[in-house]
Amino acid sequence: METTEILKEAKSEIITQADAYITALFEKKLPGQLVYHSLKHTQTTVREAQALGKAAGLSDSDLEVLVLAAWFHDAGYLEVYDGHEYRSMELAEQWLTQQGYPADRIALVKDTIRATHRNERRETELQQLLVDADMSNLGSEDFIAGAELLRAEWETTIGKTYSNVEWAENQLDFLLMAKYYTDVAKERYQSQFKANIKEQRDLLKKIEKKKKKKDKEKTETFAEPKRGIETMFRTMYGNHMKLSDMADKKASMMIQLNAVLISVIVTYLGTKIGGKSAVLSPAFTRNPLLMVPMGLLLITALGSVVSAILSAQPDVTSFKWLKKSPQVANNRRVNLLFFGNFTKLNLDDFQGGMTELMRQKESLYTNMVTDIYYLGDVLAKKYRLLRVSYTIFMVGLILTALSFGIVLLYKV
Repeated sequence: METTEILKEAKSEIITQADAYITALFEKKLPGQLVYHSLKHTQTTVREAQALGKAAGLSDSDLEVLVLAAWFHDAGYLEVYDGHEYRSMELAEQWLTQQGYPADRIALVKDTIRATHRNERRETELQQLLVDADMSNLGSEDFIAGAELLRAEWETTIGKTYSNVEWAENQLDFLLMAKYYTDVAKERYQSQFKANIKEQRDLLKKIEKKKKKKDKEKTETFAEPKRGIETMFRTMYGNHMKLSDMADKKASMMIQLNAVLISVIVTYLGTKIGGKSAVLSPAFTRNPLLMVPMGLLLITALGSVVSAILSAQPDVTSFKWLKKSPQVANNRRVNLLFFGNFTKLNLDDFQGGMTELMRQKESLYTNMVTDIYYLGDVLAKKYRLLRVSYTIFMVGLILTALSFGIVLLYKV
């Protein structure tokens, strides 16, 4: 057998052994979260390194070094993540030494692996070929799918998380900064590499468009009226009107009740009619102390009816300063849809304000919100005065009953 053939067999044997060793090592020790830097990635790198080395016309010995470096270039991931390349060099040296591989060839394998680190120089042909093979995924049709595996790996191993937009931007930036060093790699990958850049740009635009649409749906409720928003305003206006109507009915009831009480009490106590004193009720003549509970009842009725009248009294929110400063009619506090505000303006200022309101869609809802706010403010005053009216009436009746009982006991 010739020396050249023996050398080829020896080279083939060491590569076969490296294949078996790395395959077994990865299957046994590779962490499950390494879904991108897996055995499959190493095998792909080896295959591409062989193809590039043959295309570049490497000698058999150099091709062997390149393939061995490809098999070991990610072995360091078994023990360390960042800076794994340097651990890969150590593992390659240990195994190759055990196999009796020449020291100078081991040094060449280590030097070739070193170039795969992002901060190392790629000067020799072997270094450049291995880096190109390692980056062959950039020029493959399944680049985006592989990138998603890398994204998942980073999230589980080093805690780096990205939104869809951030990841798409990250990958596009990486593609734009990446390059192939050798002519054979450019010829093999450049066409698909450019297609991947274009596809990544399109994907980024698509993701950004979806994100903007989602953000718009979350925050943009003014440009296009939504049925839910309209229903909300309709419900709120309806509730405010019902509450206002209830308050007015309650106030009217208290006014009528207390008015009747006052009329009866005044009539019963006696009044001056035609200049002559009316005769007091015989009961008051016999027991003048009855004036105390009757007086309390009269005061109660007066206090209650006054509070009820104040509650029912129309309350119009307006801004007097609008007459002096009509140019601020688009102030967020001003509601041009409410007569209490716009009647402070002259016709020209009101028309100008309404035109601006119709031009700026957000202002329409702002005015409606402002209107609801001041409706609520008026309602709060109504119900506060109603509470005062009912409280006076309740306390007054209790005091009147107690005083009436005391008067009767005193008489006995």
